[in-house]
Amino acid sequence: MPDLLDPATLGDLLRVASASDYTRWEDQIRRTGGCADPIHLTGWTLTKDKTTGQTLHHYSTENEPGGRLRLACGNRRASRCPSCAWTYAGDTYHLIRAGLAGDDRRDIPATVRDHPRVFATLTAPSFGPVHNRPDRGTCRCGTRHPADDPALGTPLDPATYDYAGAVLFNNHAGQLWQRFTTRLRREIAVRAGLTRRELPDHVRVSYGKVAEFQKRGALHFHAVIRLDGPDGPDTPPPAWATVDLLTDAIRAAAAHSYTSVSVPAADDQPARTFRWGAQLDVRPVKAFGDGSDITEQAVAAYVAKYATKAAETTGTLDHRIGELSELDRHQVPDHARRLIKACKELDPLYPDRRLWAWAHMLGFRGHFSSKSRRYSTTLGALRQERADYRAAQEHAALGLDDIEPDTVLVLADWQYAGHGHTPGESALAATIARDLQRNRETAREELPALLHLEGAAA
Repeated sequence: MPDLLDPATLGDLLRVASASDYTRWEDQIRRTGGCADPIHLTGWTLTKDKTTGQTLHHYSTENEPGGRLRLACGNRRASRCPSCAWTYAGDTYHLIRAGLAGDDRRDIPATVRDHPRVFATLTAPSFGPVHNRPDRGTCRCGTRHPADDPALGTPLDPATYDYAGAVLFNNHAGQLWQRFTTRLRREIAVRAGLTRRELPDHVRVSYGKVAEFQKRGALHFHAVIRLDGPDGPDTPPPAWATVDLLTDAIRAAAAHSYTSVSVPAADDQPARTFRWGAQLDVRPVKAFGDGSDITEQAVAAYVAKYATKAAETTGTLDHRIGELSELDRHQVPDHARRLIKACKELDPLYPDRRLWAWAHMLGFRGHFSSKSRRYSTTLGALRQERADYRAAQEHAALGLDDIEPDTVLVLADWQYAGHGHTPGESALAATIARDLQRNRETAREELPALLHLEGAAA
């Protein structure tokens, strides 16, 4: 909780904390993980035995604090809800790692570790020189910028920086990725002496990717790319499918002329052709690193980290912008402001691209994280596992474990009743969220020691 609260917030906090139903309110918030913007529901559920008509359980929100049940918002953005973003990041971690190390519970064999897999980063092209921290020497401006210098990523000369090109590239980045994956399959087929049509009979390309905004406001993609046999992760790829072949095919696909998106001229804007930037990083993923290689855990953690972030890391807003005056109210930095204004100015020239609607994302309108169908499990499946686990806990607590599911009838009526917290509730929820996070971090730190003790005892 902040050290200093304004009088209104402090008064509301004391009101909530001193209420007779505070313990139940706190229990609801803990169940949401300390959600910053919970969904409020009103309603009831009735569980009956079909054969006897006996009421097994009845629940109503009438006796809940404020007459409402609070559920987690589920927002992936850390800027909106750190608690729900933490859950989303955890799910993304397990999804990516399962595709690298396997997961018996989710029918992904551990043999995927033997399949060729790399971690690739495809970047945006240059739209003009920006302040940076080169490995050696100083920035072109003559300064050695510290890591937290707000000037990093901003143009050396804003007057000549191609702001229109930057937001149009972001806007078309999803199409550029699609063209890359199509070309990648062709490049693999060429190296195997196969036609594109024959390739699926020998190899399947699987991937999981996440978008990241660089400090300059341009998108790049991080992707785990894996080669499987024709039936996916359950089948080994042919002997010719190696890490070296995959790496070479990725580099060729990224540089090929097919892997480009053309944008027609409009008014004062020239015709443009967008390709990936010259910086392309492709590294093999190892089960255990040797200092130079990257590990499965490191890749999964890296992808999970950026799955909860978006363009707000560049200084823009994390919601759609109604009027440019919002930029003044939120003190948006000059570079992000210019990118947003470019979206506004270009919107009528390219009406089908909806640039103004996506100005808060600096033009990007695609999925921030995605995967191919057979890469691993899905976020939906992971959420369902969690829901089933909680339902089993609830059934056990209500003494319904011994009752056959087919004989149970559940009736329910739920209504949406709003969302969020009052100022005092928000401060208390933030404290609860920090306590839960601290407990998780402590448990994570203690787990290796407990495993070591168990091994020694055995």
